[in-house]
Amino acid sequence: MAGPTAARSGTKGAPVSGRAPAEPARAGRRLWPRLPLRRPGRRGLIITLILVLLLGGFAVWALYGSNWLRVSGVKASGTRVLTPGEVIEAADAPLRTPLVSVDTDAIAARLRHRLPRIKSVDVVRSWPHTITLKVAEREPELVMPEGGKYVEVDAEGVRFATVPALPKGLPALQLAAGDAPSLDRFGPARLRRAAVEVVSGLPETLHKQVKTVRVTSYDAITLELAGKRTVVWGSSEHGPRKAAVLTALLKAARDAHHFDVSVPSAPAVSGS
Repeated sequence: MAGPTAARSGTKGAPVSGRAPAEPARAGRRLWPRLPLRRPGRRGLIITLILVLLLGGFAVWALYGSNWLRVSGVKASGTRVLTPGEVIEAADAPLRTPLVSVDTDAIAARLRHRLPRIKSVDVVRSWPHTITLKVAEREPELVMPEGGKYVEVDAEGVRFATVPALPKGLPALQLAAGDAPSLDRFGPARLRRAAVEVVSGLPETLHKQVKTVRVTSYDAITLELAGKRTVVWGSSEHGPRKAAVLTALLKAARDAHHFDVSVPSAPAVSGS
């Protein structure tokens, strides 16, 4: 007969073992062996280096040594008065040279120097073998009679082209500063800009009537309108206010020939 100790040694017939039950696998625990990372050997590094050198050498040869990427043509766009041919000729782009080595800044500077009508130009490498010239031309605001011809002046006061006849719709500029102190202080270019500022700020109805702009000093600008009417404008300051006053005076005194709006708060009319 088994003793009490034997009866307590098992439970419901389950075998008794002296070993602890197996611990369940932890969540996320690797169930396969970790493979060791293998670094590329010396042979692999040498092969990689050779490939990089070969690709780099090919790229350099393609850009500088091959005939694939050499300049074979030049295009120009954006011209208005100039022709694309004139722009291309003045650009003097180096043909049959590697496109990557073309000095685009030098081409742009050459164009602005040889063709002053060009205000700005964007020189673009158009791969694989073309140079594109995107041109913006200056717009004339005034013309200056000179030697039987006319020199066009743009909004910046820059003299940029000579034309044989007076362009339609453009006032003539007479710069008669002479020995005026303002000539030394501001210079001809600044006086031209002042004249342009006056004319470009006029409403269209007034602008069409302006025939001549006469500048004797920075603060002595005179407009000659159609119908032999003269307007003392003064300086280029307060342009919109002066234009409004002049418009009102022209309507109120239709027979007058002399107007003074140099002080817009106290205008004057005479010659009626």
